[in-house]
Amino acid sequence: MISLPAGTQIWLAAGVTDLRRGFTGLSALVQTALEQDPFAGHVFVFRGRRGDLIKVLWWDGDGLCLFAKRLERGRFVWPHAESGTVSLTRAQLSMMLEGIDWRRPVRTAAPQLAV
Repeated sequence: MISLPAGTQIWLAAGVTDLRRGFTGLSALVQTALEQDPFAGHVFVFRGRRGDLIKVLWWDGDGLCLFAKRLERGRFVWPHAESGTVSLTRAQLSMMLEGIDWRRPVRTAAPQLAV
């Protein structure tokens, strides 16, 4: 996992994105469709049509970074909105990258009585 500075916002691009796009195409999408600055240091996450591939665009202060992840089994959990953005926390992004449903995380065991 990349180490994000404190205060970094994480944005999911709702809907489906053509993931044949690279640095230029995705940063243009951030500017036009999401109306954000791709060079502000925020993280932008895009999902393809099948749902098993995502790309993450991030400006680290020196240049744009483009990360991709494909799940061998299952699909990334994505909001149902067709357009716009959804904000995530670092923990939610980490869960999503592991293939966990970040919207409703469930504890593996209930807390036990201390007595």
